[in-house]
Amino acid sequence: MDRIDQQIQQALAALTPTHLEITDESHLHSRGLQTHYKAVVVSDAFAGLRPVQRHQRVYAALGELMPRFHAMALHTYTPQEWSEQAAAPDSPRCLGGSRFDKAAPG
Repeated sequence: MDRIDQQIQQALAALTPTHLEITDESHLHSRGLQTHYKAVVVSDAFAGLRPVQRHQRVYAALGELMPRFHAMALHTYTPQEWSEQAAAPDSPRCLGGSRFDKAAPG
C-alpha cells in the first residue's frame, strides 16, 4: 500500500498544481509516524480565493484521506504569489500537550 504522503500527493493532483511539496513532519511531534504533514500547493485554482477558501479546496481534494492523519500545515499560493515568494515558512516545533506525550518524571 502507498504511504500516506504519496496518497496525499495523488489526491492533491486534482488541483492541477504547478508546484507541490508534501513533507512528513511527524518527527516534530509526539504522535508517532505519519500523523503530521506540511503541504505547499501552488495552483491557478486558488486565484481570487481567500485563504480559508483555498484550504477548503485542499480539504475537498483530500476527501477520505482526512481521517488518516492528525494535522496538516497548509501553504497555498497562486503561481504568481509563488514566483514572488518561492518558499513556505518553516513549521514550528511542537511544544507537546497531547495525550500521547510521556509524563514528565517527578
